[in-house]
Amino acid sequence: MNIHESGEMYLETILRLSQRRDLVRSIDVAEAMGFSKPSISRAMKNLRENGFISIDPDTGHITLEDKGRKIAEKIYERHVVLTKCLEALGVPEDIAQDDACRIEHVISDSTFEALKDHLGRFGER
Repeated sequence: MNIHESGEMYLETILRLSQRRDLVRSIDVAEAMGFSKPSISRAMKNLRENGFISIDPDTGHITLEDKGRKIAEKIYERHVVLTKCLEALGVPEDIAQDDACRIEHVISDSTFEALKDHLGRFGER
């Protein structure tokens, strides 16, 4: 199944939150993304029904399933590398973060790998 940009953003947000806290719930995702609870509930239901996440019925704890984690880690890596590339070009950090967030969803795998390789060879400033 293909996942849309919004689904990638939800998965990346769950991953990033889980790196900072033991328990991630829908309300945490809503607060982090600035979306309403009903919007997040619909998105979490869709992600759960498609096997990207599981949600503990007792605690509401969200867990990334393997295919959800794979997507989340891919998008997060793109975000980090693209931000570093843009900052190395002199783009201010806040703008680099925002632009990386948009680019990470549309950049091809081959272009991303070339940028990552370039950054690795020439280092960060």
